[in-house]
Amino acid sequence: MIRVGVVGTSGLAGGELIRLIVQHPELELAYLGGSSSVGKRPAELHPGLRLDLGLTVEPVTADLSDRCDVVVLATPAPISAKLAVRLADQVPCIIDLSGAFRIRTPELHDRWYPSVQRPDGLADRFVYGVPELVGDQMAGASLISLAGCYATAITLGLAPLVLSLGLNLKTVLVDGKSGSSGGGLQMRTPDLHPLRSGAIAPYAPVGHRHAAEVGDFLERGKPGRIGSLSMSAYGVSHVRGLMASTYAFTDDEVDARSLNRAYLRFYKDHHFVRVRRHTETLIPVPDPQAVLGSNYCDVTVMHDPEGGRIVVLSALDNLVKGAAGQAVQAINKRFSLPEETGLTMQPVMPA
Repeated sequence: MIRVGVVGTSGLAGGELIRLIVQHPELELAYLGGSSSVGKRPAELHPGLRLDLGLTVEPVTADLSDRCDVVVLATPAPISAKLAVRLADQVPCIIDLSGAFRIRTPELHDRWYPSVQRPDGLADRFVYGVPELVGDQMAGASLISLAGCYATAITLGLAPLVLSLGLNLKTVLVDGKSGSSGGGLQMRTPDLHPLRSGAIAPYAPVGHRHAAEVGDFLERGKPGRIGSLSMSAYGVSHVRGLMASTYAFTDDEVDARSLNRAYLRFYKDHHFVRVRRHTETLIPVPDPQAVLGSNYCDVTVMHDPEGGRIVVLSALDNLVKGAAGQAVQAINKRFSLPEETGLTMQPVMPA
């Protein structure tokens, strides 16, 4: 069994990690770390988890060298940056869900994460990305930084255009809509039910840090390139799930048939990316509600000849494929398990 520790167990991603790890046939939940929730059992923190695991949350001060084979950090970026330095010398693998190590370029990191101080060169030691694109690098890696929820959807949507077709995308515009769980459990006035319910709130209308990490990652990918990538993000009244609508403009010759074939080829061996036709089901897809509770990302690509653009729609559950599920997928890759192990649950719909 692979012994897993989770730090940040009181958060939404932490609770989702516990849920997925305890039902995984090859994983053992060996340690729970936290600060404000020290001494509490998982069932006290997460009402859906009525489990007697024999574990309570401990301070993140213990020596984990004999207890864990991998530790997942479901902590805010400033905390992850500090913990990674210490825990990297204790356990074989650290997987970080925060933005602390996602952006390699120091200037870009400082712009979007000004409060996150990290030692020089440490970010270069992390394998960053989604398992579908960098899974080979995750095998045996000691430090892994996973893409953010929006970044996962956007990157999976753009990868066939840039990495396979090699298109020159002059401009990429992203319209993102996500549920309230994307903001975590922090108490903020705009997230109160009387204000959030039924709302479409433009919380990041002129830029989002997940777009910055996508650009930083794809800038190093070839043969295609992106001239500029910008994003607007909106909060909607859903709890879980997000949709990234990506509009790419190019002078390269494309058509709907060749685009769809390229996406099918690119993801044919990747279980968790479902390339879909927009009209294949009773409701138009991708739709976040069609992936809730699962580790799937649904992707549709379309060509708009009149608008001179490629339209890519990507939907996922931000707490599963956008966080905890992707972490378990990375553990499977890291320890050479079949990628789908422990992640075969189908979406829950309606939810």
